[in-house]
Amino acid sequence: MNDTVPLWTPSREFIEKSPMYAFMQRCNEAFGLSLQDYAGLHAWSIAEREHFWSTLWDFCGVRGERGERVLADGDLMLKARFFPDARLNFAENLLRNSGEGDALIFRGEDKVQDRWSWNRLHETVSKLQQAYRALGIGEGDRIAAMMPNMPETIACMLAAASIGAIWSSCSPDFGEQGVLDRFGQIGPKLFIACDAYWYNGKLQDVSAKVGTVAGKLQAPSMIVHYAGDADAVAAAIPGAKTFDAMIAPYQAKPVEFAQLPFAHPLYILFSSGTTGVPKCIVHSAGGTLLQHLKEHRLHCGIEPGDKLFYFTTCGWMMWNWLASGLASGATLCLFDGSPFAPDGNVLFDYAEAEKFAIFGTSAKYIDAVRKSGLTPRSSHDLSSLRLMTSTGSPLSPEGFTFVYEGIKEDIQLASISGGTDIVSCFVLGNPLQPVWRGEIQGAGLGLAVDVWNDDAKPVRQEKGELVCTKAFPSMPVGFWNDADGAKYRAAYFERFDNIWCHGDFAEWTEHGGLVIHGRSDATLNPGGVRIGTAEIYRAVEQVEEVADSLIVCCELPGGHFFMPLFVKLKPGHQLDDAVRERIALAVAQANGCDYCLAAHSYLGKNVARLSDAEITAARRGGS
Repeated sequence: MNDTVPLWTPSREFIEKSPMYAFMQRCNEAFGLSLQDYAGLHAWSIAEREHFWSTLWDFCGVRGERGERVLADGDLMLKARFFPDARLNFAENLLRNSGEGDALIFRGEDKVQDRWSWNRLHETVSKLQQAYRALGIGEGDRIAAMMPNMPETIACMLAAASIGAIWSSCSPDFGEQGVLDRFGQIGPKLFIACDAYWYNGKLQDVSAKVGTVAGKLQAPSMIVHYAGDADAVAAAIPGAKTFDAMIAPYQAKPVEFAQLPFAHPLYILFSSGTTGVPKCIVHSAGGTLLQHLKEHRLHCGIEPGDKLFYFTTCGWMMWNWLASGLASGATLCLFDGSPFAPDGNVLFDYAEAEKFAIFGTSAKYIDAVRKSGLTPRSSHDLSSLRLMTSTGSPLSPEGFTFVYEGIKEDIQLASISGGTDIVSCFVLGNPLQPVWRGEIQGAGLGLAVDVWNDDAKPVRQEKGELVCTKAFPSMPVGFWNDADGAKYRAAYFERFDNIWCHGDFAEWTEHGGLVIHGRSDATLNPGGVRIGTAEIYRAVEQVEEVADSLIVCCELPGGHFFMPLFVKLKPGHQLDDAVRERIALAVAQANGCDYCLAAHSYLGKNVARLSDAEITAARRGGS
C-alpha cells in the first residue's frame, strides 16, 4: 500500500456541496474573513469561540432563546458556562419534523422489522409524557432503561427530555449487578425494560433479571414488548405495567416542551474506572445538542432526509449520538442484535435496502468483516453511502485499506474518537480534507485539541497525552453524587492544571491528522517506551493462528497494573507454547528492538485463551 497517496480526496463539487463549506462561507460573510480550508476554519473556531458557537446555533436553527451571553468564565475549565442565559428543550429540537415520512426504521436481526413516521413518534412521545407526569415525574427526576436499540427506547427518552427528566440507559445483555451498579446510584423514579431480546438468532429471556432489578431499585416499572411476553413479565413485578397499558389512558396531543437552562441535565452516562462502581457522568441538554449538531451537520454533512445508521447498543454513548440525528432531520436506522446473524451480510443488506447515507460502526466490526472474507463492494449496491464512521477502538491501517478495497472505493471514511466523558468526539472526520491510511482527519471544530508530553509541552509526531486546552460546551455538568466536584476534577484536571486530560495516548501526523494509540492508563512501559493497546492489537492479529484479541487492564495493590492479553484462535488451533511465542515475538518486533525483550518477556507470560462467547460479549457496544 502506497501511504504517500491519500485513500480518498474530496472533489471540489463534494466540498462545495457540504454544509461545512456553507458554514465557512457564512462565517466569512458575517465576520469579514477569508477562510479557505479546514485548518483555517478550525483555528478561527478556537480563537473566536463565542463567534463560532453562536454562529453554529443560528446555522443549525436551534429552537430556543439564545440569550445575550455566549460564554462566561471561558478561561476557567471548571467554571466556564456556555449560553448561561439560554432557554431551550432538547426534545423540541429533535421533534421539529412532522408528517408521514420515516423518522425511525428498525430491524432486530432478521426477526423483527418496524417503521415509525414522524407523526407516530410525536403521538407516542405525547402519551408517554402524560404517563410520566401521572407518575409524578418532573424536572431533574431520573428515568432508567434497560432496553434494546428500538423505536420505543427513542420515544421514552424524548418524553423524558420534554419534561426535563434525566435519562440513563443500558442494554439488556448487562448482568444484574452491572445494571444495579449503574442505576442503583441514581435513584430512578421509573425503570423501563424489555420482556426479552434476540441475539445471534437466539431468544434471550431477561424476565428474571428484570424482576430482580426492579425489586432492588424499588421504582415503578414499565415493560416494553419486543421478543417475549410483556404481560407476563409485568404481572410478576409488583406495580409494574406494560408499555401499552401505561399509555392506553391518554390521547395524543401536541407535545409540551419545558423551556430549561442550557446546562440542565439531560443524560447520565457511565464510565468504569479500574476500581469501584462506574462513574455517573452528567451531560447537559444544551451542550449535547450543540455538539451533536456540529458533528452531524458539519463534520458528517447530514441533510434532512438522510438515512443515518450506527451499530450500537443503548449502553454505549453512540446511541445518544445517533438519537440526536433527528435534530438534523435525519431518519434513524436502528438495529439490535448480532451483526453476524444470520450472517455477515445483515448490515449491508440493511444499508442497501434503506439506502444509508451514513454507516457508523466499530473498528472491530470492520476488522471482523475483513477477516470473514466478505466483500460488500461486489455483493451490494452501496451507491447511496457517502460516509462511513468508525469508533470504539482505533481503526488499524489494514482496516482503512479494507474499507476502500472491500466496501466502497468512493467514500469518506472517518475514524472518530472521544467518548462517554464528552458524549461526542474530540477528533473525527471532515469533508474538506483527504483521508490518509491509519489517520483520523483532525480535531473537531471549536475544540482546542493537542498532544502533550509529560512536561506539559505540545509535541508533534511524537506520542503523548490527548488534551483539550480550552473549555467546550459538551463538558459534563459534573458527576452524580459528587457534591464538591472532587471526583470530576480528579478524572480530568489533576494531570495538567486547567487543562482537560482525556486519558488517550495520541500522536499528530505529518498531514495534521491524529493517531490514537489506546488509553494512556492502559499502556505498557518497558524500557521507558510506552506501547499503546492499539499497537498491541494490530501486531497480535497479524499472527496466523489469531482471529481476535482483547487486553484487560487490572489494577493491583500499590498502584501497579497487570494487563493480560486474551486471544480467540481460529478453528483448529491450540494456544500452546509455540503460538504464545509467536504472539509475543510479533508484538515485540512490531514495537521496536529497544524494548523487544521487555515486551517479549511480559507477553510471553500473560497470554490466555478467550472463548467465542466471552470475546463477543466484550466487543458489543464498542467495548
